[in-house]
Amino acid sequence: MPKYVYDFTEGNKDLKDLLGGKGANLAEMTNLGLPVPAGFTITTEACRSFLTDGGVPEGLWDEVEAHLRDMETGMGKRLGAAGDPLLVSVRSGAKFSMPGMMETVLNIGLNDESVHGLAEQAGDERFAWDSYRRLIQMFGRTVLGIEGDRFEDAIDDAKRTKGVDSDLDLGAADFQHLVEIYKGIVKDATGEEFPSDPRSQMRMAVEAVFNSWNAPRAVVYRRQERIPADLGTAVNIVAMVFGNLGMDSGTGVAFTRDPGSGQQGVYGDYLQNAQGEDVVAGIRNTLPLQELEKIDPASYRQLIGIMETLENHYRDLCDIEFTIERGKLWMLQTRVGKRTAGAAFRIATQLADQGLIDLDEAVERVSGDQLAQLMFPRFAIHADLRPIAKGMNASPGAAVGKAVFSSARAEELSGQGEDVILVRRETTPDDLAGMIAARGVLTSRGGKTSHAAVVARGMGKTCVCGAERLEVDAKERRFTGPGGVVVEEGDVISIDGTTGEVYLGEVPVMASPVVEYFEGTGGTGDALVQAVHRIMTHADERRRMAVRANADTPEDAARARRFGAQGIGLCRTEHMFLGERRQLVEDLILAVSPEERQAALDALEPLQKSDFVGILAAMDGLPVTIRLIDPPLHEFLPDLTALSVKVALAGDDAADRDRKLLAAVKRLHEQNPMLGLRGVRLGLVIPGLFAMQVRAIAQAAVERRAAGGDPRAEIMIPLVSAVQELEGVRDETERILERAGVEALIGTMIEVPRAALTAGQIAEAARFFSFGTNDLTQMTWGFSRDDVEAAFFSRYLELGIFGVSPFESIDRAGVGRLMTIAVEEGRKTRPDLKIGICGEHGGDPESVRFCHEIGLDYVSCSPFRVPVARLEAGRAALSGGGSDSR
Repeated sequence: MPKYVYDFTEGNKDLKDLLGGKGANLAEMTNLGLPVPAGFTITTEACRSFLTDGGVPEGLWDEVEAHLRDMETGMGKRLGAAGDPLLVSVRSGAKFSMPGMMETVLNIGLNDESVHGLAEQAGDERFAWDSYRRLIQMFGRTVLGIEGDRFEDAIDDAKRTKGVDSDLDLGAADFQHLVEIYKGIVKDATGEEFPSDPRSQMRMAVEAVFNSWNAPRAVVYRRQERIPADLGTAVNIVAMVFGNLGMDSGTGVAFTRDPGSGQQGVYGDYLQNAQGEDVVAGIRNTLPLQELEKIDPASYRQLIGIMETLENHYRDLCDIEFTIERGKLWMLQTRVGKRTAGAAFRIATQLADQGLIDLDEAVERVSGDQLAQLMFPRFAIHADLRPIAKGMNASPGAAVGKAVFSSARAEELSGQGEDVILVRRETTPDDLAGMIAARGVLTSRGGKTSHAAVVARGMGKTCVCGAERLEVDAKERRFTGPGGVVVEEGDVISIDGTTGEVYLGEVPVMASPVVEYFEGTGGTGDALVQAVHRIMTHADERRRMAVRANADTPEDAARARRFGAQGIGLCRTEHMFLGERRQLVEDLILAVSPEERQAALDALEPLQKSDFVGILAAMDGLPVTIRLIDPPLHEFLPDLTALSVKVALAGDDAADRDRKLLAAVKRLHEQNPMLGLRGVRLGLVIPGLFAMQVRAIAQAAVERRAAGGDPRAEIMIPLVSAVQELEGVRDETERILERAGVEALIGTMIEVPRAALTAGQIAEAARFFSFGTNDLTQMTWGFSRDDVEAAFFSRYLELGIFGVSPFESIDRAGVGRLMTIAVEEGRKTRPDLKIGICGEHGGDPESVRFCHEIGLDYVSCSPFRVPVARLEAGRAALSGGGSDSR
């Protein structure tokens, strides 16, 4: 029979798959000799069995009971005993941190008898009845599914009745009365009495934690963070220690350095006379952790020592939860802390400087997604710009949008293409969907370790917390600021997560210092820029794959080169036929005789040549892959319906050109143009079209060479499905290049499944492959991105059919399998075959990693994403793996 329960003394930090992050780290701290309450962990295997079979696995409760008895023996107390009760918490803990997404129940073991024993042992009736009402409230919401507002409304009524603002001002009698009210709420909502048996409470709480793995907010969070759905959560049962025993007790959250900026120093929040959930819930504004030094110097010194121990042990920023019970410090949790993108880069280089990690590991500690966040714009602050309020700078960035006061409204407006700022008194896990939809989050309560701050940092969302001078009225959908400033729902506000400032209206933005660094227009004096420079330099040294850019103009090519591109992987020549040149394409399509067709081609050729000269100059000395015209003809022709109406309305007065054009549009009309006359088919059907483009490339190369340049053109023939298609175009291309005295690689774009499956044959006629993963994904899945993304992708994500859109990250099992076959078969035929990717996936971090694994030579992406691809290519090389097909 599997072992489902582990004591904290039996685990360690490397058992996160089995014990979850919380359980593994509690075990690690126990092994380090730190003050951790007694406890044990129910494994993720038990959760998976529960979710699969619909009940707890056989033998689980027997194991739990055995560990509970050991705990009772060690502490000299029994769970829920009337005289001196042992109380426990039941807390979730998955492998990956999911702040606030799953459930916790504190004070398990309290009932109408044991509450008196707790009061006697603590010498504090108020504390005992407060703990009891907390149990009923958390148990009712978490285990019994009762709407949390029912309990909140009851305590608000109690404060109003007494004429106080804070729950600290309520006494023992008030909480005793609340207990009865809360029990009435439970009876009214469920038809049953609140369970008084301590073991029943514990078992029901464990099952509730298991079930919370599939709660809607947990599912949404996992989808956002790309956490696998089949991991399950562990459950930690821990002896309670109490931070709400008076002003000499308290609870806090600490980080071993600032997770917002990465600066070293004391960082965190502390709340006197409170339990742990009070800090992250943001129900009361906290004190800075430094204040603990004045309140309890001994505990503060001990905490600082433990923080140093943990950071050196984990070799990373640690996030710590602790409780002080009447002057005794207890460690309740530690984990590698979430941080902002800027902090990630700064902390990685700091730890390298301290010798805790090397630069290889520093590169692996950051990600392309974080680098992309650093490239977002920031506010252009000027002297006459006045903030209406200021809060805590919880998560950096510049966010502008319409103020909304509910998650549902945030989702609604975001779905309509609006930018929104979610404004709340404090956020709860139920606000997750709204936080994802919003550009930023603003709260009037809570500190830098509140739910809003922690989740926003993890998602890279701009967040300002604890703007105390804002009076948020969610029901009336408005907030009031100092001086009577009123912001209604729909009014535009701007929030600065770097400074904590809140502005009325739209504040203009400017380029980030990281973008200025890549552009070469900014200095390197900024600490963040220095960290980015060091990480990028080392990633470039370590990566195997080259990074190119998709660029169609000299301006884009030049920018890509500044951003570190090592050539162009995709120059889309069809983009050169738009605008004023569209008329010339129409002439080509309308041509009846060979002379008319040649005249149209002759008019286009010098324009094409000029385009290529500029791009080859911008990328002088680097390869430039030029794709011959690819899209269907309908993209260059007027809309059939619009042109038909125009001709019909004109009647006999319709222009002759319009009549001929309408006839051509009808003749060439296709029901599914993306699967019609395009790519290599177009070049074979319209004589001279590809030849004109090749001549223009050759002439541009000759001109650049004459000017002292080093042009390195590569010619890519699109949409090839059979080697015979490629052979005909290749032969003509080679003849043109030979006559011009120009050498250029000739290859093809692999974007049709048949091409991938016959890559061994196609490689006989191709010197290089480039995967066009946009079309390859469409054709492999059998759907058009433009038609289906809005239609059913969101539903597919909800159902788990997609973990992420296949147009965002390469579908490894399907599209990736075709790519792997093409690489293996192509290189079997031609060992020196150069292979890259030029679809939009080329800038996606996960896709870059996959391209490294299957042995591609390069990835190509939009100029702005070149730095992201460079970093991820370095990280992929450092993490090991990769194909030996090269």
